Amino acid sequence: MNVRQFLIVLTISVLAISCSSAARHELPGAICGTPVNPEVTRPLLASTDDLHEFTRVDRSEAITAPCVLLAGRDPVLEFRFSWDDMARDLMYLAADTGSISGIRKPRKIEFTYKTIVGTDGAIAIAPCKTNGGKYFTLTLQVPQIGLMDQTHRKDIEKFMRAYFPATLKTLGCR
Repeated sequence: MNVRQFLIVLTISVLAISCSSAARHELPGAICGTPVNPEVTRPLLASTDDLHEFTRVDRSEAITAPCVLLAGRDPVLEFRFSWDDMARDLMYLAADTGSISGIRKPRKIEFTYKTIVGTDGAIAIAPCKTNGGKYFTLTLQVPQIGLMDQTHRKDIEKFMRAYFPATLKTLGCR
């Protein structure tokens, strides 16, 4: 193999590695079946390595279920899609010490939908008549935000302002 052939092979190899590495770190344009701008997602992710989803959400069945965005084996965004016959008290849900809906330092925000945002997640609710109930509640938890980290509240709020209305559009509310 001459020098020119070697350089061609080397260049192609470097490009192939670069392209596969970039694709692996690409942010999804949809999370848990909801289209979302990757720019509002990026600030919430501690890692973008090997992003993939685990979901049990079935919008047609409207059954309460989780959906998790993982980076490798680590959950980076955890969602709970929930349908109920009555409106839930979001502050009560946020105060839950369990892993389903607990949110640290929750505050109500001014928004079209009843929404609270904390330092590590958010909860929003809206009327949404489906086979599963009359109200839809979405819980977001960002498990990789540290206990003392207060810096992501605005990022979480921005994400929910984009993600929640987009999710409602995918639900087939009547």
